[in-house]
Amino acid sequence: MASAKIRKGDRVVVLSGKDKGKHGDVTQVLPKDGKVVVSGINVMTRHRKPSQANPQGGLDRFEAPIALSKVAVEDPKTGKPTRVGFEVRDGKKVRVAKKSGEVING
Repeated sequence: MASAKIRKGDRVVVLSGKDKGKHGDVTQVLPKDGKVVVSGINVMTRHRKPSQANPQGGLDRFEAPIALSKVAVEDPKTGKPTRVGFEVRDGKKVRVAKKSGEVING
């Protein structure tokens, strides 16, 4: 199985769409769907009718998944989007930012 290039906890930059240029942390990865959930990105609003569990009703805001192709890992050194590569350092396989060569935590 190939290693994932974007993982939970990574800091990412949105490349396209209504949130283009925004930064956020990955809270969930959905590999089967090819999507990720990023905090503060792609926030949707759902109108909820009053119910037994929620007698007030109202607006429900939540982060919807966004396609993996629309986000890129943020370079730890520059804060700009970068691609991810893999290297073996000290006998361990680590993820490396292509732009700066820095190891990506996570």
